[in-house]
Amino acid sequence: MDVVQLIVSGVSQGCVYGLIALGFVLIYKATEMVNFAQGDLMMLGAFMALTFSHLWGWPFGWAVLVAILAMAVISILIERIFLRPMIGEPHFAVLMLTIGLGFVLRAVAGAVWGSGTRPLPTPWGGQVIDLHGAVIGYENVAIIVGTSLLCLLLFIFFRYTRLGIAMQAASQNQLAAYYAGIPVKRIYSLVWAIAAVIATIAGVLTAPITLIDPLMGLIGVKAFAASIVGGFGSLPGALLGGLLVGLVEQFAGRYLMPGLGDMSAYVLLLVVLILRPEGLFATMQRKKV
Repeated sequence: MDVVQLIVSGVSQGCVYGLIALGFVLIYKATEMVNFAQGDLMMLGAFMALTFSHLWGWPFGWAVLVAILAMAVISILIERIFLRPMIGEPHFAVLMLTIGLGFVLRAVAGAVWGSGTRPLPTPWGGQVIDLHGAVIGYENVAIIVGTSLLCLLLFIFFRYTRLGIAMQAASQNQLAAYYAGIPVKRIYSLVWAIAAVIATIAGVLTAPITLIDPLMGLIGVKAFAASIVGGFGSLPGALLGGLLVGLVEQFAGRYLMPGLGDMSAYVLLLVVLILRPEGLFATMQRKKV
């Protein structure tokens, strides 16, 4: 039964890593930029949901919806004000800019909501399922179910909608997409909005377990490692990499020396980089012109 609980905990934690990693990969595929503030967008979205639902007393569903919309707008503004002028600049400059944005977002969150941890009350919080001795929290089940539904919606969006197909075209060849009439700059903004929406949902799902504080966005470092393990640039690889990192972390923390659980993600990253630098689930892709 201990193994069952570890698997469920690992899969639920891996889903959170995978969702944040999806944001990394989406932005990179569309703009060739790496957004190291992705985890901090998750933190800010969780605080937004907390403010609307708990502090202002709105119904939980409406609070989450408004938080998602607010984070989409904030992410679009960040892209237009800070990132769009950086198009064509060296990747290192963009990288340092997003790292700086992360520091700013953490400072703003600390100034507005304080540095202490806060719980996010949810309709499913505090309930458990007893599977023949294995006690599984509803919070873990909500993360797994929520991630599955979100991934299904993303698959439908990118596979069957004109906007999703346009985003794929822009990620394949920006210049050709522009000549084909696709508004590439608007696509950039929409990609950032989608990444923020995914991050906000990840924050709402994980907040009942990890609690909310300005530093919770640092989980993005492990999510970035998961995206590399899965194969940076691969959307399925980002999710699978997150699941693998989550499972390894849980089992290492249970059966190995104390402290190795937190290190396991980075050890796995080093092993993958040595043995398969392109990532475990990456496939060679040619850009269509």
